[in-house]
Amino acid sequence: MRTLIVSGGRIDRDFALSFLKQQSFERIIGVDNGLRFLFDNRIEPTHVVGDFDTAAPELVDYYRCRKDIEVRTFNPVKDSTDTQIAIELALDLGSAEIAILGGTGSRIDHVLGNIQSMMLAKKKGVLCELLDEKNRIRLIDGETVILKEEQYGDYVSLIPLTTEVTGVDLIGFKYPLTDHTFTSTGSAGFGVSNEIVEEKALIRIKSGIFILIEARD
Repeated sequence: MRTLIVSGGRIDRDFALSFLKQQSFERIIGVDNGLRFLFDNRIEPTHVVGDFDTAAPELVDYYRCRKDIEVRTFNPVKDSTDTQIAIELALDLGSAEIAILGGTGSRIDHVLGNIQSMMLAKKKGVLCELLDEKNRIRLIDGETVILKEEQYGDYVSLIPLTTEVTGVDLIGFKYPLTDHTFTSTGSAGFGVSNEIVEEKALIRIKSGIFILIEARD
């Protein structure tokens, strides 16, 4: 089952609608102010979650009156972010893949928190992607193949999420590496803004987890 989470960050409408035309999801979870995008574009959520501190009250009331949509309300003083709660719900529903729109924007603290929350899916072996018009963000370990014709943008960046990422091989890239160790300090230059130069690129990791960012200008 594939689940879409629409959070309350910045959403480029043209990108989001184009993305949704190419995708199908069995579950759609609206998160707090992400309800505005869903409502304005006549996209029906199956679930709604959040503390609703940023959502328009009339929107929240509208969804609460809908008997066919499950609404879960949380206290603003809580231990989890709204997006984390949505990811936990998606996992409880048995999702095999999760895509998040509205998880990026001007609040870097929210973006970093959302990336960390993706570890909940990673630990369960569930693919989770955070997308906007410029970036596709995933957490990876083991081996990952990116086909050049399918890459999201021109640039591939690898940022250590764990303290160390060891035994890294980059094959098919402009800047290849063999058995390299990345650390959480002092190795950013090795991982930022690489480019794929072969038909496919391979990222091989012995231990640790990368934040994989496919980006375009």
